[in-house]
Amino acid sequence: MLRNYFTTAFRNLRRNWNYSVLNIAGLSLGLTCCLLLFVSIRYELSFDRHHSQADQTFRLVTHYQSANFDGFNVGMPMPVISALRSDFPELKKNVTLVTSLNNIVATKVNGQIKKFQEESDNLAFIEPEYFNIFDYTWLKGSPATSLQNPNSVVLTEAMAQKYFGSANPIGKILRVANRMDFTVTGLVATPPVTTDFPFGIMLSFASLKEYGPNTDWEDWHSSYSGAQIYMVLPKSLSAQQVEGQLVAFSQKYKSPEEAREETFELQPLKDIHFATKMSIYSERSVGKELIWAMGLIGLFILITACVNFINMATAQALRRAKEVGVRKVLGSSRMQLVRQFLGETAFLTSCALVLSLLLAQLSIPYVADLMNIKPESFSLTEPLVIGFLFLLACLTTLLAGFYPALVLSGYQPALALKGKLKTGKTGQLSLRRALIVLQFTISQTLVIGTIIVYNQMEYFRSADLGFTKEAIFTLPIPDKNSAKLSALKAKLATYPAIQSLSYGMSAPSANGNWKSSFRLGNADKEADFGVVMRPADTAYVRTYGLKLIAGRMYQSADTMREVIVNETFVERMNFKNPQQALGQLIRLGADSPKLPIVGVVKDFNTFSLHRKTEPCLLSSYRDNYSSLGVRLNTRSGGIGNLNQLISQIEKDWTATFPDHLFKYQFVDAQLAKFYESEERMFQLFKLLASIAIFIGCLGLYGVVAYMAEARTKEVGIRKVLGASVASIFGLFSLDFVKLVVIGFVLASPLAWYVMSDWLEDFAYKIDIKWWMFGLAGLLAVSIALLTVSFQSIRAATRNPVKSLRAE
Repeated sequence: MLRNYFTTAFRNLRRNWNYSVLNIAGLSLGLTCCLLLFVSIRYELSFDRHHSQADQTFRLVTHYQSANFDGFNVGMPMPVISALRSDFPELKKNVTLVTSLNNIVATKVNGQIKKFQEESDNLAFIEPEYFNIFDYTWLKGSPATSLQNPNSVVLTEAMAQKYFGSANPIGKILRVANRMDFTVTGLVATPPVTTDFPFGIMLSFASLKEYGPNTDWEDWHSSYSGAQIYMVLPKSLSAQQVEGQLVAFSQKYKSPEEAREETFELQPLKDIHFATKMSIYSERSVGKELIWAMGLIGLFILITACVNFINMATAQALRRAKEVGVRKVLGSSRMQLVRQFLGETAFLTSCALVLSLLLAQLSIPYVADLMNIKPESFSLTEPLVIGFLFLLACLTTLLAGFYPALVLSGYQPALALKGKLKTGKTGQLSLRRALIVLQFTISQTLVIGTIIVYNQMEYFRSADLGFTKEAIFTLPIPDKNSAKLSALKAKLATYPAIQSLSYGMSAPSANGNWKSSFRLGNADKEADFGVVMRPADTAYVRTYGLKLIAGRMYQSADTMREVIVNETFVERMNFKNPQQALGQLIRLGADSPKLPIVGVVKDFNTFSLHRKTEPCLLSSYRDNYSSLGVRLNTRSGGIGNLNQLISQIEKDWTATFPDHLFKYQFVDAQLAKFYESEERMFQLFKLLASIAIFIGCLGLYGVVAYMAEARTKEVGIRKVLGASVASIFGLFSLDFVKLVVIGFVLASPLAWYVMSDWLEDFAYKIDIKWWMFGLAGLLAVSIALLTVSFQSIRAATRNPVKSLRAE
């Protein structure tokens, strides 16, 4: 029996090879998308789930709530960790402070110095308690002792190979920032790529004081986003209970105003990867909304592919009517026929599944680049993936094959053999049309979403940020020596291609920020909002094109003596105009001197466009300069050969800082990193929308083929009575344009709701305009007409004599 089913299925597929190709193409595309989306979603959901205590691990964050601000800060003041251990003895061995670094590591190998630039996601000061919380496989050394002493370091296998090759790293020396030497005392296996703690170089926390932290060890007001606290709660304590105790903890160490507006909260480890508005060490987070969207889109594309199969299978129903009649006359039951047609669907699905595996394997490099996933993380041979494929194949067979099997097996043998079947039953026709509407609702929702995301991305690229971002790049400043800084700046200033130079903490918009509380004049308490600090020299305004709208520039100095504020600061302080702010005094700490406000600059974006511009303060402070901004002269081709200029700058920079590595980055490239997640979303939407439209067109082609065959006699009569090709084309096209329009009407409010919610994530965003929907509708109608045209014109140009004779 099975052999007979297989033989019949193979013959039918070979006889109707064009429909078979379309069916397999649609199913394979749908299965490929589902498979790749499943692997991508599984990758994102597996972050840090390999830790045995993941469900009980939390990050301590600060929730700022005031009349003008509501947000979170993951950075912790340095004294918090010792206070937690003192006030929460049950957490003493299960709470830790991690402080990441962005600096240079150098190692001496065989008498030669090799330098490597290590980013903040790879280098950190670690306490021994860190290993009580996070799981590592130890190859050499001990988690209890390897980082107990100062000047010790633990490496992962990957870092040991990078620095020391195949040699035993234990006892070898690493030099950090050309300031401190660390001895390798431990070796651990490289953690999985699915971790937001990708540290490869873990320095002993006992050396942090000597190295120099980013903030004062006794300062409860300042924090650095790289200094984060993690803890494992005992099973007897819930997160809610600890958060309740943290209220009293905050009141104990902070002023009443601070304790009221700055509350400590616990963020579960399993949620960190999805908190896109908070920083993480891997610098790669994905919103849960995108995860859900990927899952739903995968399901919708699978449904679209199954709809194709249903439409094409019913389009072939007339051709197989006599076969069904003969089988029934010879004694086949309806259930046997259902099994036969489901078997044919399973065979087609199996072919599509094999093709989808090939397509998925070929697509892995592209998808990995699109989703910012390491290609080796995509494994199509894992048991879970194989199980998913099996379930997917079964689900596809049932979704795509069950209805056509019922329709075909339900034909009455006498009518089937006489060729008198009524093929245009209202129920069947309505279902087919409803399926077409569903397909185009899904595809048009994706198209509208793609158009809106594209326009938001264009807004990012063209928005006025309040400063110049073109033709400016930054260089790192590893040494704050005044003589070196002055000499480097003087040398570079002699190049005609350089228009301006400025030392500062960062570019105007930056991810890493220093935020400080302050008091105005002789006020008894601090203001209810903080200021974003932008330490910079007097050339900063000129170099980055900031606009001074009141007062003057502060005087050149190595420390803070005068300050400039932005418009938002003026508004928050309720000054009537910028001039009223001039002469006001600011204190950044209880013991700090009073600094006069001497100028006001026009607002510029201090962060990405996800966040509103915050009150900002600019002042000289050489010890906090970490970059040199270089603005190029673009007038009359002043840049000349950019590569040659960079090479000359590198020589001067290296001569000034011989123990460090040269690295530069253009400001516009830095800003583009703010929106990498949105760029990936745009590319993903664009790809999936194209696939959904293509699959929908295959389904539309199948329905048109069905209607052309079902209305052969009608078309012949119309032609005999004088109907033109254009009128018959319009007869077919009008039906499907109506379906596309209905799909557009259903898709528009759905797309508007989803994309409006997405845009809420941005403080600065576009308005959703009517033309975005109109463009999507016009595109859908045009594609539908193009798809319908082949079959409808073919039916319209057929000889009416042959059409009538066929009936």
